Amino acid sequence: MPVDAHCLISLLAPRPVYVASAEDDLWSDPVGEFTGLKEASVVWELAGKTDNEPVYQKMPRTCMPLSGTLSYHVRSGGHDITSYDWQQFLTFADKFVK
Repeated sequence: MPVDAHCLISLLAPRPVYVASAEDDLWSDPVGEFTGLKEASVVWELAGKTDNEPVYQKMPRTCMPLSGTLSYHVRSGGHDITSYDWQQFLTFADKFVK
């Protein structure tokens, strides 16, 4: 069944969500990943979650993560999970996983 990414992401509301991208991972479409998170943020707003930085931001520059209930980063490089990704995931988990 074809669905857009923002539809799938919005099913997770109002839980915290982290999306990570890499600028050279064009197959995964970093701009599309960010846009999906941004478009899904409307559902979090309806649920009363207002700390969603992607709602108010343009696509961030490389290694300038956005943090909130909806969090996002794009790093340099290709399709991989790097120590930078893990560092961002763990910072997110420290904030939201209790």
